[in-house]
Amino acid sequence: MPTIFRWKGYRFHLFSDEGTEPLHVHIRRAEDSAKYWLQPVSLAYNDGFTTAELSEIAAAIREHREEFERRWHEYFG
Repeated sequence: MPTIFRWKGYRFHLFSDEGTEPLHVHIRRAEDSAKYWLQPVSLAYNDGFTTAELSEIAAAIREHREEFERRWHEYFG
């Protein structure tokens, strides 16, 4: 699970066995987790984050999406 970004206590990461899925990123903080598709940025699932936290996470993903996409392609080739 390579971490690609850390921000405000959130860890943005990839799962190494999901390279065949569309571009996405997983987010974890403590016991809460979520998954966002990157094209377009949209919530795939949520387990524990509040609506306000999801909005904050989505904004961060939009701001750093190009970096996340670059890291995805570097990792999965």
